[in-house]
Amino acid sequence: MSTYSPAPEANPAGNPTYAADGGPTLAQQLGAFAAHVAAHGVPDDVRSSVNQRTLDVLGLCVAAHRLPTSAAAIGHVLDQGGHPQATVVGESTRVNAAQAAFANGVLAHSLDYDDTHLPSVLHPSASIVPAALAAAEHAGASGELTVRAIAVGIEVAVRLGMAGYDAELGNSVFFEHGQHATSITGAMGSSVAASMIYGLDAGGIADALGITASMAAGVIEANRTGGTVKRLHCGVAAQAGVTAAQLVRRGFTGPPTVLEGRFGFFQAWLHGQFFPTAITEDLGTAWSVPGIFFKPYPANHFTHTTVDAGRAFRERGITPEQVAKVVVGVAGSTVRTIGEPIEVKRTPETGYQAQFSGPYAFAAGLLGGGGLGTSLDDYSDTLAQDPARRELMAKVDVVADEKCNEIFPFQFPAVVTLTTADGEVLVEEVLANRGGPARPLTDDELATKFRDNVAGRLSPETAGAVSADVLDLHTATDLAAVLKPLSTFSPAVNQGESL
Repeated sequence: MSTYSPAPEANPAGNPTYAADGGPTLAQQLGAFAAHVAAHGVPDDVRSSVNQRTLDVLGLCVAAHRLPTSAAAIGHVLDQGGHPQATVVGESTRVNAAQAAFANGVLAHSLDYDDTHLPSVLHPSASIVPAALAAAEHAGASGELTVRAIAVGIEVAVRLGMAGYDAELGNSVFFEHGQHATSITGAMGSSVAASMIYGLDAGGIADALGITASMAAGVIEANRTGGTVKRLHCGVAAQAGVTAAQLVRRGFTGPPTVLEGRFGFFQAWLHGQFFPTAITEDLGTAWSVPGIFFKPYPANHFTHTTVDAGRAFRERGITPEQVAKVVVGVAGSTVRTIGEPIEVKRTPETGYQAQFSGPYAFAAGLLGGGGLGTSLDDYSDTLAQDPARRELMAKVDVVADEKCNEIFPFQFPAVVTLTTADGEVLVEEVLANRGGPARPLTDDELATKFRDNVAGRLSPETAGAVSADVLDLHTATDLAAVLKPLSTFSPAVNQGESL
C-alpha cells in the first residue's frame, strides 16, 4: 500500500476550489483520500479489523430478528418492491441496494451491541458495513474493494465525529446539541464507502458528501425518555449514503464547501464550532479502525463498566440480599443517558429501556448473565420488570464522579460504591472499558459473541462457514455468495421473541 499525502496546492476533485486558503476543500481532500485507497489499499491491521467488524455486524443483524421493530423495518422494505439487487439478512427476497442498506442498518444498530469509537462516541460500523455490502452486491464488487471502502467510510465518519469533539468540553458538541452523531456522520461515511464501490472518482466522492449532508440526521431524545426510533438511525444513514452515491452516478452534484462552508454541514449542525484539523491531520497514515471498541455487552456503552463492577462484587461474594445502597459514579455527561430520570431508570418497562439504565446494568452484573458476562437474553422485557431486579435497582443512584470526568470520553469509567446491610462500604473502580485497546477481547471472545448472536438461527456448520468467509472477506470474489447463507434462518426461530 502506498501512503496518501494530501497536497495543499492540488485540486483533487477537478472542480473549482473554494477553500479560504486557495487549496482543496475538506470534502475534496476526503474524496482524494478515498480514491487513493480504492486504488492502493489499506494496511494489514486495518484490513483484519474491517473483516472482524463485518462479522460482528452480520452477527448483530441475525440476532436483531428477535425484535418486532426488525420485522417492521423489513416488512416496510418489502412493501417498496423494486429490483433484486442486494441481500437483507434473514430475508430470502432480494431488494434494491438502498433498501437493503436501510434494513441491515436498522438490524445492526437495534440491539445497541455494535462497536464504539472513543472519544467521539460513534458507532460507525452499523451504518458503514450495511451500506458497503449492499452497494458491493449491486455493483458486483470484489471483497478487497469492499474492505477498502468500509475502512475509508469508517475513517471518514470518525474524523467528522472528532471534528465535533471539544477537548475543553470533554464531550461531543453533537451530543451537547441533542444530535445523534452516529447517524449524522455515519451517513457521510456511508456515502464515501458506497461511492468507492460504485467506482466514483475523487470529485464524485466529494459530490456524494455534498448530497448526503442534506440527508444526514438524528436526534437522541429517545435515549432519555423512550421510543424505538433510534433503531432506525443507522438504517437511514446507510440508505442515505447508498442513495447519494447512486444519484452522483446519474449526474447530481454537491457543493465543494459542503463541510466548512457558511451554510455547510458544520454550520448547520454545530453552529460553526468544529475542528477541521481532526479531519485532515495524518489522513491516510493514522487509521482509527483498529482502535474502535467492540462491545462485550448488548447495552448502551456508558453502562458497561457498571456491569463489570457488578460482576466484580459478585465475585467478591456479595448477594442482592446484602445490598443496602449503591452509588454508581460515572462521567457527568453520561448521567442524563443512564441515570435520568432516575425513577425511569430504576423501573424500565422494556429490555430496550434496560439497555440505557445504570441501575439495571449494576443488577445484571451482580446477578450474572450469559455470553461474555451479560447476553441478549439478559435484556428482556420480562427481566426488566422482574420484581427482584427492581428491588435491587431501587437501591441504586447514578451520580457524577470527578475521577470519571477526568477520564471520559476516552473511556466510559465507573466508580461504584456499595454499602452492605451491615454498614460495610465497598468500592469497585472500573476505569477502562472491556473490548477496547486497554482490555481487548480475544479472538475466542469475539467468536463467542458471534456464536451467541446467531445461535438457533444458523446451524453451527453454517455459522462456522460464514465466519471463515467473512474473516477472509478481502479474498471474496462474489459478495452475494458470502451473504446468501444469511438470507434464511431456521423456521422455528425466524420470528423470535421480543427483547
